[in-house]
Amino acid sequence: MVFHVHGKDATIAWDIVREYGIRGPNRCVWDRTPGFGDTNWSDIITILMQANYQGTIDIEGWHDPVYKDELEMTGQVHALHYLKRCRGGAFVPNPIV
Repeated sequence: MVFHVHGKDATIAWDIVREYGIRGPNRCVWDRTPGFGDTNWSDIITILMQANYQGTIDIEGWHDPVYKDELEMTGQVHALHYLKRCRGGAFVPNPIV
């Protein structure tokens, strides 16, 4: 059972991983804000919804190498809108019959 989800993403340099492995001499992973990394958040949200997850996804901040400092809130807001699109957009209630 899932109780809490941290919305954190990563970019992986697969060419470096293939050549040197994950403990090679070159960095191969960068923490990213959701929407800027390699994670398929649509699939993750689908899996969570199929498991009746009712909680939130807390967007992890202050670690993205691009959206930091004065761009932190820009990245956070982008992540929020991105995750909403991944779950299917804005909530639209069913019509009352």
